[in-house]
Amino acid sequence: MPRPRVSVIVPAYNAMPELTDCITSAMEQTIGLDRLEIIAVNDGSTDGTGEELDRLAAMCPSMRVIHQENSGTAAVPRNVALDLAQGDYVFFLDSDDYLGPDALRRMVAMADENNTDIVLGKMVSVGGRPVPTAVFKTTQPRTDIFSSAAYRTLGCWKLFRRSLLEKLNLRFPPFRNTEDKPFTAAAYLNANGISVVADYDCYYHRDRANGNNLTLTAQNLSHRLQGTRMCFETVARHLEPGPRRDQIMRRHVEWELCGPLWWLLLREDDEDIRERIYPEIRDWVENWVTDPVIEKLQPRDRLLLHLLRADRFEELITVIRDIDKDAERGHVIDKGRVYWAHPLFRDPAVGVPDSAFDVTDRLPVRHRTESASWREGGLLRLTGHAYIENVPTEDVATELVLRCYDADRPEVRVPTRVHAVAGLPDDDRYANAGFTADIAPATAAAGAPLGRGRWNLFLDVRSQGVSRTVRVKSPGDEWTPPQSIVTAGVDEPTTVTPYVTKWGNLSLNVGMEKPRDDTPCRVTGTVWHRSRRGTLVVTGRLAGEGAQEAGTPSLRVENGAGDHRETRASLSGADGRFTAALPVKGLRPGRWAVTLPLPGLSGVAAVPCPTGLGSARFFHLGRPYTVGPVQEASETTLVVEIRAADVRRAVRRRLRRLARRMRG
Repeated sequence: MPRPRVSVIVPAYNAMPELTDCITSAMEQTIGLDRLEIIAVNDGSTDGTGEELDRLAAMCPSMRVIHQENSGTAAVPRNVALDLAQGDYVFFLDSDDYLGPDALRRMVAMADENNTDIVLGKMVSVGGRPVPTAVFKTTQPRTDIFSSAAYRTLGCWKLFRRSLLEKLNLRFPPFRNTEDKPFTAAAYLNANGISVVADYDCYYHRDRANGNNLTLTAQNLSHRLQGTRMCFETVARHLEPGPRRDQIMRRHVEWELCGPLWWLLLREDDEDIRERIYPEIRDWVENWVTDPVIEKLQPRDRLLLHLLRADRFEELITVIRDIDKDAERGHVIDKGRVYWAHPLFRDPAVGVPDSAFDVTDRLPVRHRTESASWREGGLLRLTGHAYIENVPTEDVATELVLRCYDADRPEVRVPTRVHAVAGLPDDDRYANAGFTADIAPATAAAGAPLGRGRWNLFLDVRSQGVSRTVRVKSPGDEWTPPQSIVTAGVDEPTTVTPYVTKWGNLSLNVGMEKPRDDTPCRVTGTVWHRSRRGTLVVTGRLAGEGAQEAGTPSLRVENGAGDHRETRASLSGADGRFTAALPVKGLRPGRWAVTLPLPGLSGVAAVPCPTGLGSARFFHLGRPYTVGPVQEASETTLVVEIRAADVRRAVRRRLRRLARRMRG
C-alpha cells in the first residue's frame, strides 16, 4: 500500500459538536482519501467525542482512532499521533476547526513544487476568533522567517514535512498553554524554505460553543512560563547573536513577554509574582532582550523592560496597575522630540532613559489635500491641512518635498505658507494647520527645472521642531487631475503632468511618457444599503483612457474557492456614473473579494476598501449574520467577511455586562 501524502492529526477532548465538521472536512479533501491518513486521538473525553470518532472511523478506512486517559494538554495526543504518522507531510488540525475542501491538495502541491518544508495555508476567522493576517497578504511560493511575516504565527496549524520533524526529533512539550510555539519555532528555524498559500481559504479557526478551548481556559501567566522560556532558548540555540536573532526575539518579547505581563500578571497571587514569576521574567530580559530589540517596541513595553533591567519590582507593579490612567497623561515636547508624560519620566530615583518614553515616530499625521490646480506663471498650487497629533501647531515650518524615483536626483523642498483653518477636531490646538504650496516646475530645483522623471510628493509636517513626513494624497475620488502644461526645460520645453497613483497618491510626471490610466472605472462610494440589509452598494464613474471601451461594469464578490455572485451596474446620465447593488445574503461565511469586471476590456477594476465602511447585520433562514470589511486583508481591494453570529455567545456576553452593571 503506498505511503499517504499527508497525515492529518486531530487531538480531541470534549470536542462536540464541532468535532463532526472538523473530521468531515478532512475526509472530504480533494486530494483524496487514498492519499490521506487521519489520526484522531481521544484524550479522555466524557461528552461523546470518543463515540463520534469511532462512528466516523467506521465510515472511513483512512481514519484511525486512539483512545487514552486525559492528559490535560493537546501536546500529548499530538505526540501520540505523530509517533504513528506515515505521511510525507503532517498537518495538525484542531478539533474545533475545519479545512477548506481544496486546502491540503494546494498545500502539498506548493511544498512539492518549491521543495519547502513548511506551508502556511490562509486562515479564516469564524465567529471572531483572532487569526494572523499579515503573512497572508500574498501567496509566496518560497520564503523564510526573515523576509516574511511567517514568524508572527507560531500556531501549529500548518503543513510540515515529516522528515524535518523526525530529523529534529521534534515533539510538543507537555504544557497546557504555549505548547505549540516552541515546536513551530524550532521547525521554522531549521526549515528548508517556507511557502504561503494566500489565495485560498485553507483553515477555518473558531471558538467552541461551550467556551472550553484550552487557549481560552489556560489563561494564567503561570501556564505560559515554561513555553515562553523554551521559545527564547530555542531561538538562542539556533541563531547567533546579532540582527537576525534580534528580529526573531522581538516577536517573543512583544507577544510572549510584554503582552502577557500587561493583562495577566496581576491575576496571579502576590507571593507567586514576587517569588517565582518576577525572577523568571527578569532572567529572560537579562539573557535575551538587547537594546536594538527594545528600541523597536512601543513606549509602554520599553518602560516595562527598563524597569525589569533595573530590578524595580514595586514600580513595575504600579506601572501595570495604573496603565489605563497613565495612558491619558499627555505629552512633553522637548528639542524636537515628543515624550509620554508618564509619572516616571525623568524621575532621577528610577533612572529610566528618555528613549523609553519617546513617542515621536509613532505619532500619526492627520492631513488632507483640498485642491491642486495650475496658476498663472506655470505654478501648481496645492492647498490643504496637516498636523501631527498631540503636537499643537506652533512655530509651524511645514514643507512640500519632491522625490524622483526614476533617477538619482536630489530631493526638492518647497516652503509652504501656513494659515489658520477651521473645522478640525480640537481647533484650538491645531488652528494653524492649513497650508498652501506653489510648485514651479521651471525653477523648483534651486532655480533650475525639475529633471525628467516621475516625482512623488510628500509633506514634511513640522511644528515646535517636531518633524513627520507623509505622502501627499489626491483631493479625493471625485477629483480629476489638472491638464498637462509645457514648461521651459534645460534643452527643450518639457511637459509636466499631475497624476494619481493606484494607491491614491499625488505625483508629477515630468517629460516622461504619459502614464497610462489603467483604471477607467473609478469608485466614488461604497456603503451598505439603508433598507435592504446585507446589500452592498458601490457607486463610481467611467473616466480616463479606456472608459469608452469598458462597457457597463458589474459588481462581483468571489471567495477563495471560486464561488461568486455578480450583479450588473446601472448607468445614470452621459457622464459615465454608475450604481451597483449586490446582496450578500445567502453567501456562505468566509472572506469575499469585491471587484468590478469590465466586459468591454475583459478586465477587472478593484473596489478599494473605504475607511468609513462599517459592518452590516442581516438574517438568512432565521439565523443572524454579520458582514464587514477586513481592513488588513488587502492593500488594494475591498474584502468583506461574512460571519454567522454566535447567538449563545452574544447572550452570555450581554448577561455578563448586565451582571457587572448590577454589581457596580
